[in-house]
Amino acid sequence: GTPGVGKTTLGKELASRAGMTYVNVGDMAKEGELYEGFDEEYDCPILDEDRVIDELEDKMSEGGVIVDYHGCDFFPERWFHIVFVLRTDNSFLYDRLESRGYKGKKLQDNIQCEIFQTLYEEAMLSYRKEIVHQLPSNTPEDLERNLDQIMQWIEQWMKDNN
Repeated sequence: GTPGVGKTTLGKELASRAGMTYVNVGDMAKEGELYEGFDEEYDCPILDEDRVIDELEDKMSEGGVIVDYHGCDFFPERWFHIVFVLRTDNSFLYDRLESRGYKGKKLQDNIQCEIFQTLYEEAMLSYRKEIVHQLPSNTPEDLERNLDQIMQWIEQWMKDNN
């Protein structure tokens, strides 16, 4: 999902409830300096996707991992049983991003990314359509509903695959 939609909040809580491993790719990249340059326009480092995949490969092969990142088109399809794209109404998202210090082009482009469903479409093109799901992420109630829904899915998957 777009920055500010609630991926980290959902991912950390889900990992805690499900007893799974949570990986924030942005944090992992920062710690390991997994970058291939700096984007002056967006004032952020450019992710070295190959190094991220190398870094995650062993952990992903063990299973039970929740991966948190904006995009997903560079991750191997075999890594995931299900993909959730969080979606937030622009009125909420604008305030969240502004409070993070986003402004100008960076703020506008992230809002447009959400309007045009860019990351949902990327997920639909990168994985089998039946494993990609959109979830609303506007309110604390949405968060609880999403956690409950994903926990039910995890429990069902465990029954079906163990």
